[in-house]
Amino acid sequence: MTFSTQSKGVYAIATTPFLPDGSLDTPSIDRLTDFYQESGCTGITILGIMGEAPKLEPAE
Repeated sequence: MTFSTQSKGVYAIATTPFLPDGSLDTPSIDRLTDFYQESGCTGITILGIMGEAPKLEPAE
């Protein structure tokens, strides 16, 4: 998707939930995305450059 001056709506900046051992908390990801959808978000922004993306392994 390309953003422009015509883009409208709410785009949540999603966090990535981790477990205490540093692995991904995939059940929480499912709950989080369901929450954003049920809340009426237009879209979700993930893996922002200033966020957790550099901490993830390629397989994640």
